[in-house]
Amino acid sequence: MNRLLNKVAIITGASSGIGRTTAKLFAQEGAEVVVAARREHELDLLVTEIVQAGGEAKAFTGDFS
Repeated sequence: MNRLLNKVAIITGASSGIGRTTAKLFAQEGAEVVVAARREHELDLLVTEIVQAGGEAKAFTGDFS
């Protein structure tokens, strides 16, 4: 697939729900994802999932409102 190869996606609210699913889908399509949310543990789990599936991800914890 790789429709997003060589692209970077910044996804806020990525620790659950639509944000988490979007991050995983974008990574599957080849994007390097930067995920952000308030819950550090959930972000770490997401990054681990993405990396184990062969993707690239970085996490930033905080309130981005």
